[in-house]
Parts: sequence; structure tokens; C-alpha cells
Amino acid sequence: MSSLPPLKCIAVDDEPLALGLVVSFIQKTPFLELVGRFGSGVEALKYLHEHPGTVELAFLDIQMQELTGLELARVLGHSGPRVIFTTAFSQYALDGYRVDALDYLVKPFNYEEFLRAAGKARAYAELTAQHASAVAANGPEEEEYLFLKADYQLVRVAISDILYVEGLKDYVKVHLKSAPRALLSLMSLKAMEEKLPARRFMRVHRSFIVALDKIEAVRRLTVQIGAVTIPVGDQYKDAFLQFLSRWT
Repeated sequence: MSSLPPLKCIAVDDEPLALGLVVSFIQKTPFLELVGRFGSGVEALKYLHEHPGTVELAFLDIQMQELTGLELARVLGHSGPRVIFTTAFSQYALDGYRVDALDYLVKPFNYEEFLRAAGKARAYAELTAQHASAVAANGPEEEEYLFLKADYQLVRVAISDILYVEGLKDYVKVHLKSAPRALLSLMSLKAMEEKLPARRFMRVHRSFIVALDKIEAVRRLTVQIGAVTIPVGDQYKDAFLQFLSRWT
């Protein structure tokens, strides 16, 4: 049983019946606390700006007049509450992923489906709390794992398991020693670089960060990690050569 207090939630939908259903589901869920219900995205945005940091989870209808749920989520960005979308169209799932939604519910949905999505939000909050505790106890350089958003869930990844990270526009692919498939996560390579301990990882190219202890060979400004050859970009050459001089 989680020791965390209930997650403070809002529900946003311009259809009164749909809004009432989400509100009733929130109210019957022990680990959720309803702090606001809104019939438009504009009303919700005003409330969130007037009460910064107080809302942890938002159930947003995607199709609304004036300001859609997707537009609202983009305006709020990473500083806003976590989002679960409600929609009548399943093709919005990919858009939901692009704005870092925890999950999406396709209307009409029942309480079991709602509870499953809400459970992801609770798990996310619990893992985030664990992560904050680890940072407070050990400091960011001493962490042994990090949390990545992948496939609508927060995944715990051991730092020692990371081989290299590849940047793909708005996403990163995290290649792991223990898994044949890379994890795909919605974040920039710069944001990923900031998460990793600098003494153990180095950015060697605009598209690559490598784990220094996983480098097996260096040839003509390329590094070898397993069967993969990764180039060292001109922008990162000096820092890499300086590291190499200490390594040899």
C-alpha cells in the first residue's frame, strides 16, 4: 500500500455527461482527490495558472472548443500536471505520446479501464518520489539508476546497464547491455545528457552519448561499443581527446 497522499486531480471535458462520469470515477478511487472540474480547456488553464504546482494529474478530453486537450497539454509542458487523455478516437494515441501523456482512454470507457490508467499515474508518482529520495540521499552523481518514460510508463533503468544513447529529433534511443531492443523515450539528447553522471558518460557527437566504461576500442575518432561504431564529431573532438589522454 502506498504511503503517498492521494493525487490531486482535475477533470476537463466540454460534454457534461462525459465530465460527470470522469468526476464520479475520480471520487470513488481512494488514491485520487478531485480538486476541480471544468467544462473547457480555457477554464482549466486559468485555474492551473492561478494554482501552480497544486494539481498532479489532469484527465483531459482531446476534442474541445476554443482550446483542445492536446493544445492545453502542450501549453502546460513538462511543468504542468501529468495527463491522461479521454477521447472518442484511438488515433490520437500517438499525439498523446508526443505530449508525454501517461495514458489515454477511448470513450466509452468503464471504471476498470479508468482504474488501470489511474494506476499508471499512481505508479509514476511513487517512482518519482523514490527518485527524489535517491537524489536527496546520494546526490545526482551517485545515483545507480534513472527513470525514463517509455511506452506510457516510467521505466527504471540501471545506469550501469546503459551502453550508449542515440538522439532522434524529439526522442532518444537508450541502448542497454541487458536488452536487445533499445528503449525509446520522448526527450531531447541534451535533457538525457543532464540526467547522466558526467564522470561516467560523454557526448561524443550531436547524436550520441556513450558510456565511457563500455568503450572497447578507439580508431580514428570513432569509438567501438560491441559491434557498433560511433563517430566522434568535430564539436566534441577536443573534450574526447583530452579524456583519451587520461585513459591511455
